[in-house]
Amino acid sequence: MTVTVGFVGLGNMGLPMACNLAAAGFKIRGFDVVASARDALSKIEGAEAVHELRDVAVGAAVVITMLPDSPQVLAVLSGPDGLIAYSEPGTLLVDMSTISPQVAKQVAADAESHGLSMLDAPVSGGVIGAEKGTLSIMVGGADADLVKARPILEAMGGNIVHCGPTSMGQTFKLCNQICCAGNILALSEAFALCRSQGGDLSKLRDAMSGGSAGSWMLNNVGPQMISGNDKGGFTIDLQLKDLRLVLETAMASHVALPGTALAAQLYQSELAHGGSRNANYALHRVIDRLANQPVTG
Repeated sequence: MTVTVGFVGLGNMGLPMACNLAAAGFKIRGFDVVASARDALSKIEGAEAVHELRDVAVGAAVVITMLPDSPQVLAVLSGPDGLIAYSEPGTLLVDMSTISPQVAKQVAADAESHGLSMLDAPVSGGVIGAEKGTLSIMVGGADADLVKARPILEAMGGNIVHCGPTSMGQTFKLCNQICCAGNILALSEAFALCRSQGGDLSKLRDAMSGGSAGSWMLNNVGPQMISGNDKGGFTIDLQLKDLRLVLETAMASHVALPGTALAAQLYQSELAHGGSRNANYALHRVIDRLANQPVTG
């Protein structure tokens, strides 16, 4: 029997993820508050777009959420008309959003009190990874729930890591975002220095990619940074949201993260220049300004 998967959140990441699930043979019941996103899903074979949130849970063994932030996850799952209230006992909820670890614990406890189980399973790899089905998925929750979810997760990602108990997936994702922001900042500074000396940035990228400075960021977003193509799927406002979660969690645990705090402030500068919808690697614009260089893009 074909497994029905409910899917809430059909944005830049969620829609291709849902499409990959349909292509893998799962029956998808999807919902988004944006009508055009529902329309896009309805054109995919094996997928059905519903017009009411509660309908996502009908007949679904697993319900996935891919939403912008903690408040949306709380509203969609635990709110008075949330999916926890409409899901059958035994349903597995898989939240693939990036949210506060504390909120992940709160929602999981709510789910358990209603006879449901939950995994927090945020992802890394961006829109490219979502489209190709190669996301890295960081999972927090019970072993048995991951066993149930694994065939579904494997249709969306190539690197599935069980990070530990509930909320540890979110903790791992926040650590991931520290490194992403730091890597983008380092690349922006390296490119600014090279440009100041009249260097060829494409040749610099080639040189670094074969040595200890090589990274996923250098290989995948380095060319966009060099060309000034700043219209990628993971935007600066989403990057700042993640860094806010990082810093809130760190402050609650009395952990000093000075480098991350600096990156967040620099991202705020690009926000102030109207760049909220630019890709997160558009941080190079801020460094260009500080270096008194022409802002690319």
